[in-house]
Amino acid sequence: MKREYILKGLDCPNCSAKIENEVKKLDYVTFASVNLMQESMAVEFDGKNESDIDSDVEKIVHSHEPDVEFSVKSFSHCHDCDENEFEEVCRDCQGHCHDDENENYKRELIKIIIGAVIYAAALILNAVTDFPFAAYISMLIAAYVVLGCEVVLHALKNIIRGRIFDENFLMTVSTVGAFAIGEFPEAVAVMLFYTVGEFFQGLAVRRSRKSITELMDIRPDRATVLRNGEQVAVSPDEVVTGETIIIRPGEKIPLDGIITDGESTLDTKGLTGESAPRSVFCGDEVLSGSINVNGVITVKTTKSFGESTVSKIIELVQNASSNKAPTENFITTFAKYYTPAVVAAAALLALIPPLFFNGAWSDWLYRAFSFLVISCPCALVISIPLAFFGGIGAASRHGILVKGGNHLEAINKVETVVFDKTGTITKGVFKVSESIPSDGIDAEELAEAAAYAECLSNHPIAVSVIENYGKSVDSNSISEYEETAGYGIRAVKNGEEILAGNEKQMEKFNIDYSHADGAGTKVYVAKNGRYLGCIVISDEIKKDSKNAVSDLKTLGVKRTVMLTGDSEIIAKDICEKAGIDEFYASLLPDEKVEIIEKIKKETDNSSKIAFAGDGINDAPSLATADIGIAMGGTGSDAAIEAADFVLMTDEPSKIAEAMKIAKETKKTVIENIVFALGVKAIFLLLSAFGAANMWMAVFADVGVALIAILNSMRILRK
Repeated sequence: MKREYILKGLDCPNCSAKIENEVKKLDYVTFASVNLMQESMAVEFDGKNESDIDSDVEKIVHSHEPDVEFSVKSFSHCHDCDENEFEEVCRDCQGHCHDDENENYKRELIKIIIGAVIYAAALILNAVTDFPFAAYISMLIAAYVVLGCEVVLHALKNIIRGRIFDENFLMTVSTVGAFAIGEFPEAVAVMLFYTVGEFFQGLAVRRSRKSITELMDIRPDRATVLRNGEQVAVSPDEVVTGETIIIRPGEKIPLDGIITDGESTLDTKGLTGESAPRSVFCGDEVLSGSINVNGVITVKTTKSFGESTVSKIIELVQNASSNKAPTENFITTFAKYYTPAVVAAAALLALIPPLFFNGAWSDWLYRAFSFLVISCPCALVISIPLAFFGGIGAASRHGILVKGGNHLEAINKVETVVFDKTGTITKGVFKVSESIPSDGIDAEELAEAAAYAECLSNHPIAVSVIENYGKSVDSNSISEYEETAGYGIRAVKNGEEILAGNEKQMEKFNIDYSHADGAGTKVYVAKNGRYLGCIVISDEIKKDSKNAVSDLKTLGVKRTVMLTGDSEIIAKDICEKAGIDEFYASLLPDEKVEIIEKIKKETDNSSKIAFAGDGINDAPSLATADIGIAMGGTGSDAAIEAADFVLMTDEPSKIAEAMKIAKETKKTVIENIVFALGVKAIFLLLSAFGAANMWMAVFADVGVALIAILNSMRILRK
């Protein structure tokens, strides 16, 4: 069974990881994933424990984050919202209609200001007046209580629960210890800057969340549907496939469909990342999430709202941060062992020199407390998840949907890219380029037989054959119809058997046919066992295919391969035009999977294989490859579902763009790891040798964390 929870107010990546790991340890839980950016958690569990799951998860959440608002996600209408809003769950608050997040931040800011003012006043009064020492200490303690009360209480509660080693524990021990040895101003300063750092870290998470929320602002609020001759405003999910909707200028297209009346210009930036508007006319397909710029258009819906493009994009972006990269998981594990190790090191630093080398207790305790402040792992556990989420957000802005940080990290290791031909390297827009009737057969008879054979197929080749015939086709005259992938079509029209397909189809039915030469897809046609001739259909290469292959090689891809069901002549011609290294032709869908598995065996274990395709037949290949890349604009639902990356513009050049973003993300992650650990290592050594005070320790903790976070957020602007 599955359950989804809302964790309103969850801002801490470190706490998110702890909550996720602890929920996973429940005996009856098989899967748990916290989505920090969506403030939610998905859990899969044994149905026998349905009565326990909610309370158990809530206890774990509140043990780490007591202020988080916990609730089970509901998909009912949000009754507290305006009655004209038609959202299953209030978009801005995910079910909580009264978002008090701003109030929480205001309260936190006020608390920091009050604590800072008391602290500054105490220092100034002590410096410029004969301020009583007792009053001075009282003011510092008051400032400490205002700033650090929650931190200390959190640390104490965690100790009682057996969870000792976290940032709250480190700050509490170091600051209380500083008070104990008489370092009053520095104790308050550490807590002040730690609180300020936590505040800005929360703002960083909030800003990243807002950036992604803006990406998902493509969700339409309502649809104007034509019912019984009247225009009715309804929720998009209430529109049935096949109904007619009207979209006025400035409105978002609520569902995928075909224009039946009118023409306009569409802003598709929210879907594809492309700023250039797209002109559409009667008969054109339009995708939900696009904005109608000018002109009223009438659209016949082809998909329900749940299956429409906008819903799939929102779902992909929302769930992306749930699939964590190996580096994210490593950092979480690293922090788990790192913190106890540095606490042990600090304890040894405080005890060994005074006990065995006659060192001064106050001096070594001070060094140990500074050591604890420096060692806090916040810089890593916050900045690394933000870097991956920033990369996912940057990719989304460019019309590239990534299903998780794990895929964004994995694509860095791709050295072999395998392409499907039709719809990926080529446009998939077919036109009859040549008609070759057999002896005694005229072109009209050949075109008619081919059109009737293809009339029940929606394949682009079938469409081109029917268009070439140029007359209406009565599909009711077809009594039998059989389409075999990799072969062709067998149809019976008014008692006459018509075959249309490739050479394999002719050989399968023992048709004596004449092989046609030249590049292009060949449809051989026979009627009642007699060969009628061949229709040659050509597909045009995409304008950016050659640049896409060139860019991939520049980025380190060593091998490019194209797979196609077309003939060797066509495959060779396309590969030469696109600059692809090698090809496999005349393949059935299952043979494509075999080729990918063969290539995987030939590839070094340290590198990965990516496959890019668009058709329903490509779904097995997308799933077999290490990285699946689907063409999202014209690709089938099955291909998009099986893929790890979805290219909304159908441009193969976006693969290279995705790799560039992935490399930038990886670079940022490495920078943060090296910077954070490097600075901390230096200051830990300085602290151990007495050359670093707590002011330096604050920089090594809070300063490093903020710099690493800002570095991670740069990716969102790519």
